[in-house]
Amino acid sequence: MEKTIGEKVVAFNKKLHYSGELPEGFDVLNPFFDNPETLTVMTDFYKKFYNDHNQRKFIIGINPSRHGAGVTGVPFTDTKRLESICGIEMKSAHTHEISSVYLYDVIMNFGGPELFYKEFYINSPFPLAIIRKTLKGGLNANYYDDKKLFEAVKPFIIQSLKDHISLGLDTSEVFILGKKNATFIDKINSQEHFFDKLTVLEHPRYIQQYKSKEKQLYIDKYLIALNKA
Repeated sequence: MEKTIGEKVVAFNKKLHYSGELPEGFDVLNPFFDNPETLTVMTDFYKKFYNDHNQRKFIIGINPSRHGAGVTGVPFTDTKRLESICGIEMKSAHTHEISSVYLYDVIMNFGGPELFYKEFYINSPFPLAIIRKTLKGGLNANYYDDKKLFEAVKPFIIQSLKDHISLGLDTSEVFILGKKNATFIDKINSQEHFFDKLTVLEHPRYIQQYKSKEKQLYIDKYLIALNKA
């Protein structure tokens, strides 16, 4: 019997490994190897919300943050929302991530996680956490922060997008979070022709950090775009 979407995602995550070059000063963290419980809660999440063969639309973030998917293994989901909204407890870590706060406000306005995840699949073009090494430790980095970094990870990004699509995603329209992210996805899409239409939405972190007074307007903008899907 064919694997469910959830089983395919779990298999994809378990095989994730970056072996390419990186410019000096950058490192890649694999959440699934750093904490054994990450693998457990990630598996529980996809078993709960993706236990079917339904086609879904793709929402593309940037790359996992250290406090969101870098801990839970679930994009835009910190441990607080994993437990309080998705009903999955993580005992070994406790995280709060501002992008997660916004996205779950959208999810609750959409009708809750069951309805939302039945229609959408979220992941990143580079599905591992990138950090920039500093004297004080590591800072979150985006795959496009440095030209050499982007060129180094581009083949991995293209393969990852192919792998995501092969889960059985609807490629007629893709939702991209973040305008700069969209610029780079557009470049790749021009070359690879993955998606028919790119719909760009402001990134949750940007909204939560700089536009919090207008948050409901942005939530409505997301809902209008996603409900048309």
